[in-house]
Amino acid sequence: MKRIIVVPAVLIGCLIVIGVGTVAAAQMPSEVLRAPTQTARAEAANQTPPETGDPNSSDLTGCSLATDYPAAVRQWCSQIEKTAQEVGLPADLIAAVILQESGGDPTAYSSSGAVGLMQVMPRDGLAAEFMCINGPCFASRPTIAELEDPAFNIAYGSQFLASLVQKHGSYREALYRYGPIDMGYHYADLVLGIWDTHQ
Repeated sequence: MKRIIVVPAVLIGCLIVIGVGTVAAAQMPSEVLRAPTQTARAEAANQTPPETGDPNSSDLTGCSLATDYPAAVRQWCSQIEKTAQEVGLPADLIAAVILQESGGDPTAYSSSGAVGLMQVMPRDGLAAEFMCINGPCFASRPTIAELEDPAFNIAYGSQFLASLVQKHGSYREALYRYGPIDMGYHYADLVLGIWDTHQ
C-alpha cells in the first residue's frame, strides 16, 4: 500500500512559492532595497573586480568580505564575489547565508535533506519525500551530487535568493522564503543580523 504524505495547506503554499522562485529570473531590482551602512558604501566604492581563482585558495588578498567572517567562510571568497556580481547580491549577504546555513562546511547535510554551503534542497535523497499537489516539491532542483560542488552550490543558492529578492522586493522577505519554513522571519533576522555584524 502506497503511503501518502499529508502536507498542510500553508506548507503547500510555501513550497509552491519556492518552486516558482526557483525558475524565476534572478535580476536584482534597480531600487535600493536596504540602506547600506557607511562601511558597506565605502567597500562598494572601492571594490575591485573579483578574482577568478580556486575558492579553496588560502590567498585572500583583495577579498572584499569583512575580515571578521570565519576562515571557513572566507575561504570561498572568490566564488562568493564572482557569484555576487553575476546575480546582483551583496557578497557579504551571500557570506552571511553561508555562515548561518553551513558555517562554511561544503559537506553540510541537514536533517531535512538540504545540502552544502547554502543548504539547498535537492531533488533526490530525503528531499524527494516532500510531496506537493503536483508531485515531488523539489523535482526541478539539482541533485545532491551537483549541490556537493561548492561553486555550484553557491551559484545556485545565490541565484535562488536573488530571484526571491526580485519577486518580493526586500532582502528580509526573500530570506523569509529562503530559510526553513518553520523559522520564518526569525531566520531572515538571523541572517540580516550576521550581515550587519560583519560589515
